[in-house]
Amino acid sequence: MARRGTSGRQDKDEGAMDKAKGRMKEAAGSLTGDKDTKSEGRADQRRGNLKDKKGNLKDLLK
Repeated sequence: MARRGTSGRQDKDEGAMDKAKGRMKEAAGSLTGDKDTKSEGRADQRRGNLKDKKGNLKDLLK
């Protein structure tokens, strides 16, 4: 049986979680002065934006 991919809604939800997690990491990094944590937060936010766009594209192509 073939493995099914994620739906557009799931991608959007995961994207929103990644963006929120990223904002929290970036804020924590700013407060503590930890540049690595701050950059990880930015990366998480970018990953979340990509997942969100992927979900929008899937919904568009339904």
